[in-house]
Amino acid sequence: MDTRQQELNDWLTLTLPDADFTLTTASADASFRRYFRVHTHNGTLIAMDAPPPQENCEPFVRIAKLFGDAGLNVPKVIAEDLERGFLLLNDLGDDTYLSKINADNAPKLYADANNALIKLQLASQPNVLPNYDEALLTREMQLFPDWYIAKHLNVTLDEKQQAVLTNTFNVLKKNILAQAQVYVHRDYHSRNLMMTQDNNPGVLDFQDAVYGAITYDLVSLLKDAYISWDEELIIDWLVRYWQNARKAGLAVPEDFSEFYRDFEYMGAQRHIKVLGIFARLYHRDGKGGYLKDMPLVMEYLRKVCERYVELRPMLRLLDSLSGQDQHPDANYKSLLKL
Repeated sequence: MDTRQQELNDWLTLTLPDADFTLTTASADASFRRYFRVHTHNGTLIAMDAPPPQENCEPFVRIAKLFGDAGLNVPKVIAEDLERGFLLLNDLGDDTYLSKINADNAPKLYADANNALIKLQLASQPNVLPNYDEALLTREMQLFPDWYIAKHLNVTLDEKQQAVLTNTFNVLKKNILAQAQVYVHRDYHSRNLMMTQDNNPGVLDFQDAVYGAITYDLVSLLKDAYISWDEELIIDWLVRYWQNARKAGLAVPEDFSEFYRDFEYMGAQRHIKVLGIFARLYHRDGKGGYLKDMPLVMEYLRKVCERYVELRPMLRLLDSLSGQDQHPDANYKSLLKL
């Protein structure tokens, strides 16, 4: 048992004075946070270890209440020690969407996730969460040249290539900032959604929530970095969301093709960012498990860039980076240094 776990154990002993308990590892994520399952005679709880100064529990506690008040099934905070970075939460179980989803249950699970998202978006108010503004969108996309291109591929862009990247970023930001603004979970995907008996899905990992584009969480959900579906299914689930969102009074475009373009442009921004994040997790943090997910993310990005004239220069840049212009018969996935 490491020092932090011993401190957590001591805190739980004071927090649960009448309960004998044991700890097992529940999960770890891409940050410094760790989660332990607390086994007692009365059932299980979840203990979060978020070591300061790397992590701050306050946003989790605040946003858990915000999202819970909106009707989402989020963990309830039973006890907290914000100074030391410990939280005790109710347990939403082990069954992530990723571990349980299949072709048979996917329509129901995605319908539930879409409906929960609409509840959250209907509760949205400005000036409650940080704005997903131009500066933040830019910082996120800058992870791609800084970590994926420079560090992962060991490539230095020339002036023309840098101009393509800058122009692409500007095209994406213009579209994204013009979309309706709502509460955005920011990682609304199969690893953070739990199958639950009541009020499905359980929703985790929301502490970085912001106020931003209405399509963002849909991209996280339907163009998931960890699981892929045929585009016909993605469009079908997106249409169903769009129909229900319109009925609920959310500010989505009346023309689905316009909404789909917004979804695609938002996806391009997210996937540019995610490639940078996965490269950073490997090179800075030693977390190589995300490398296997890079090809799917790159495939999403390339498909969007193929479909829209404004993004074709980005596609040519990706071709150049992968070596396709020198090696036209090569599969770009084999050239990503994975």
